[in-house]
Amino acid sequence: MIRASFLLAALTAFGFAGMPAAAQSQFSPRVVVNDRVISNYEVSQRVKMLELFQAPGDIETEALDGLIEDRLRLVAAQSMGLSVAPEQVMAGMEEFAGRANLTAEQFVTALEQGGVSAQTFRDFVEAGLLWREVVRARFAPAVEITEVEVDRALSAITQGVNTRVLLAEILIPFEAGNESAALSLARSLRGGLTTDEEFGQAARRYSSSSTAGRGGRLDWMPLPSVPEEVRGTILQLAPGQITPPVRLAEGYAIYQLREIDRSMGRTSTTSRVEYAEMALPPGPDGVAQAARIRASVDTCNDLYGQILGQPEDSLRIETRPQAQVPGDIAPRLAALDENESTDFPRGGAHVFLMLCSRLPDIDGAPTRDEARELLVNQRLASLADAYLEELRAEAIIRDR
Repeated sequence: MIRASFLLAALTAFGFAGMPAAAQSQFSPRVVVNDRVISNYEVSQRVKMLELFQAPGDIETEALDGLIEDRLRLVAAQSMGLSVAPEQVMAGMEEFAGRANLTAEQFVTALEQGGVSAQTFRDFVEAGLLWREVVRARFAPAVEITEVEVDRALSAITQGVNTRVLLAEILIPFEAGNESAALSLARSLRGGLTTDEEFGQAARRYSSSSTAGRGGRLDWMPLPSVPEEVRGTILQLAPGQITPPVRLAEGYAIYQLREIDRSMGRTSTTSRVEYAEMALPPGPDGVAQAARIRASVDTCNDLYGQILGQPEDSLRIETRPQAQVPGDIAPRLAALDENESTDFPRGGAHVFLMLCSRLPDIDGAPTRDEARELLVNQRLASLADAYLEELRAEAIIRDR
């Protein structure tokens, strides 16, 4: 899933007096971040973009949260005197559109058909480029990756195809504005839990994952199914030790290594998975609908018959490298055999998940330079998240 993040120019009250009432409402302030306005129009544009990107969770909350973060990113870039040239923005637009096998022009056309303006996409790309420059300028000079770390990363990749792990998890959820509190709790738990029993008790008390009732315990899974941010760390842990917090779409997670098996497992040669994901209503209705679907289908292709009369995007069947499967899905897929399914709550919806197939490795191992670049990007991403949380904690954010 692509989490949309774009930047629109702040609209002021200047010139509103002569507008019709509907236009005044559309462009009136929704939130003020320090002295920068986020308008109702910007929120509606972000909502439409998130819908087109099929983002999970509460779309409006995610939209507003993303816009607030964009304001903070812009302030950071301006305070450092950073900017991006028009040709850089165009190159970024082409790169982004290329992920969908489209040109920038084709991508803009598709967005406009969904009600998202071309300027919104342009600003979205510019915001990402500006933030990248901020992170590089602020943190890149201090990030040093040693040869030992590169060796460990390559070892983790090569060992991963022959390794499975038995983990326990604690997922601390967050909503817009309380990311820092969730991260603080995750760090506190990591530093204070010393036994399996304590970890299980904390999972039952704090975790929002479906595994909370069984003390956070997951089934055996291949190492590539573990979130990429902690995969290398897990190989360095002894049973009983806990990873640093990792940010997932729905919260911060910490993992306890219970056991590790470096022998060949059932999914050891798998590098790609094909899976189906269907959005259902929240609560008991979604649980009941998932049960009916499970009793009616044998394969992923059968799911197409379950969405007649529903929006086409209610069902998505994707093929991804194991390492790129979203963190809330990967552990669940790891526990499934082909054509088996599960269901779970996510934000304001319920999700039906089915494993279609596991596909063999078709890619070679990365070079040392590629492994080094991966480690640098992981380190920068972690520092960027922490910096953004710091900016948000210091900001004055007011509803209008």
